[in-house]
Amino acid sequence: MANLKEIRNRITSVDSTMKITSAMKMVSAAKLKRAQDAITQMRPYAEKLQEILSNVSSTLDASEGVYSQVREEKNVLFVAITSNRGLCGGFNNNVIKRVNALSSEHSNSKITIVPIGKKARDAYKNSNKLYAGTTIPKGLEELWEEMNFTNVSGVAQKIMDAFTSGEFDKVILVYNKFKNAATQEIQAEQFLPILPPSEKSTTSLTDYIFEPSKEVIVNDLIPKSLKVQVYKAMLDSQAAEHGARMTAMHKATDNANELKKELKLFYNKARQAAITNEILEIVAGAEALNG
Repeated sequence: MANLKEIRNRITSVDSTMKITSAMKMVSAAKLKRAQDAITQMRPYAEKLQEILSNVSSTLDASEGVYSQVREEKNVLFVAITSNRGLCGGFNNNVIKRVNALSSEHSNSKITIVPIGKKARDAYKNSNKLYAGTTIPKGLEELWEEMNFTNVSGVAQKIMDAFTSGEFDKVILVYNKFKNAATQEIQAEQFLPILPPSEKSTTSLTDYIFEPSKEVIVNDLIPKSLKVQVYKAMLDSQAAEHGARMTAMHKATDNANELKKELKLFYNKARQAAITNEILEIVAGAEALNG
């Protein structure tokens, strides 16, 4: 049985932990508000642009639609989007599990993984699946330090260049989609080649009038739409991370509070037992002197 001093130390330790988790919860809640506003404003635009992208790409010839070319899936690239930090429940592990599951489904292909976030990089640092080429830059976890459309566009362009050069035959984005503060949904979106509308949605094929010309639209709209898709995935993952961390820290604070109450109750019982024993010893000593 632990003595009173050890119990007091445990109570102090739990109390300090509870203060830390409570502070982290409040920080994540503040960041979540900004991240949630960003993805809420971005999502309708990105989804509509992606719909137009699918319709436009389906009308192109094989020579024109370089991002729609369906090839034999010899080399498959997974872009695993995780966070740089932990303490957010199963946020990062869910992405890694989904990538592993999808890798098993493409057992006949060579699997390559590009990690965005330290947690994904650490998970595959000892694996031969980690990207070792030169087309896509290393150290993509730095994107989280200063995430904006310009920085994300540069990475998306490198991935697109790797696809058009034939380095990869298929590119899949795996990330957490923000639903609400307590719920995140794992998404595995095919980034390249672009899927036609019939395979992605029930939206009917739209006949577009191109102005100024189809070539200009192809060279401008499609690359921009693909970059927006990556940026949306990053914003979704950012909001989902703060929501997952806020929920995890809320649960951790509640658990620490319950543990603190149990330790205090145990401490009071042990203290009461110690006082009772001292009283019994004094009474026994007094009776012995009287005898």
